[in-house]
Amino acid sequence: MSNLFEKSINMGFGLFAYSREKIESMVEELVNKGEIARKDAQKFASDLIKKGEEQREELKKIIRDEIKNSLDLSSLATKEDIAKIVREELLNVIKSEGIARKDDINSLKQSLNEK
Repeated sequence: MSNLFEKSINMGFGLFAYSREKIESMVEELVNKGEIARKDAQKFASDLIKKGEEQREELKKIIRDEIKNSLDLSSLATKEDIAKIVREELLNVIKSEGIARKDDINSLKQSLNEK
């Protein structure tokens, strides 16, 4: 039984790379070898699939965080930086062209700053 536990731990480390079909196939192989009871196979497969999905999500978060940190260290403009510049330029055009009243401009400025 400790051999099965060891195998499941080892499988857990790389589960994020396996598809549902591959995991189900591996569990079916364990059942055929008699290393796991058929009645426990579905729960075991479900647990492994869930663990794989959790690892995928954790890996995505790590990658997102690393990309964000890299971008923060670079001099590239973010989407927020660009949006702020566009909002400011839009307000400048509206003011200079007299397209809107001062109250309208202040209201627009407030709503844009909230986003």
